[in-house]
Amino acid sequence: MICVFYPLFTFCNELDPGGQEKPVSQNNSKSETRISSAHTSIFDTGLYNLKLLQMVHNAPSHNWPVKTVYPLDGAVLPFKRIVAYYGNLYSTAMGILGSQPENQMLEGLQREVKNWKEADTFTPVQAALHYIAVTAQRSPGISGKYRLRMPSHQIDLVLEMAKKINALVFLDIQAGRSTLEEEIPVLRKYLLLPDVHLGIDPEYSMKDNEVPGSTIGTLDASDINYATSYLALLLREQSLPPKILVVHRFTKAMVTNANKISTLAEVQIVMNMDGFGYPAKKIGTYTHWIAGEPVQFTGFKVFYKNDIQNKRGLLIMSATEILKLYPRPLYIQYQ
Repeated sequence: MICVFYPLFTFCNELDPGGQEKPVSQNNSKSETRISSAHTSIFDTGLYNLKLLQMVHNAPSHNWPVKTVYPLDGAVLPFKRIVAYYGNLYSTAMGILGSQPENQMLEGLQREVKNWKEADTFTPVQAALHYIAVTAQRSPGISGKYRLRMPSHQIDLVLEMAKKINALVFLDIQAGRSTLEEEIPVLRKYLLLPDVHLGIDPEYSMKDNEVPGSTIGTLDASDINYATSYLALLLREQSLPPKILVVHRFTKAMVTNANKISTLAEVQIVMNMDGFGYPAKKIGTYTHWIAGEPVQFTGFKVFYKNDIQNKRGLLIMSATEILKLYPRPLYIQYQ
């Protein structure tokens, strides 16, 4: 038996009668298989601990994995890696989701899913469509909020696309001069669906009456805590499986007081590295502002058009290269 010791848990691999390694985990205080009262499936805390260890290359540090409460059963992370296509159906410039015909886009996403399955055979891959449901605008619009809410029929169309490949859906908010308190409740009927999750974009959250795109916006821990609290309340009311909240980030100022972000059993938080450029720049951003300010889980965005390495043209980081990051991202987004 081979054991790896972690401050809260001991992870071991032992040989089963057939000679294959099987994971065993022991909580130093108590080993448990927890059954949620809200759901009938069994949450395996031992497997959860083992997947966290894999996430950090079997080398836990002071910061990683982050010590948080166990999620409710039905949690996606860290049991699966999410691979998402990002964009808006009204724009070919905002991401791959809106820049290609539906069939071509879905086929491309499935190819990326296959690539990730091959790169990390230990972690199942879950496809997702990450749709910008509230887009920041350079003009105030009728509301004066410098944001545009997408019509329901467009969101419904994304949901139908997702069903075709059993994908999750993330609805993303670029608040402009609005607030999360105003925008998240508008999406309530969609967030009540078990496979619909939430994304929030500090870059386009303008706190000082700036125009979106003229400067980089910001969200505070209090804003993020509002989002998680809202989602948690939905789960308590409706007995839903845990939600995922994706927070985009590529500078320190985009998320203030990150150490005050609260984690809850009902919501899994992904801090997503949203910067583009050549690989060393992206890795540096990830190291400083995602891994360097740990919250819970991490994500990494790949830009098909903007990740430029040198004069020879585009260089897209491969799954194998991204898997070398510490910790390994469990949410991968393609734009």
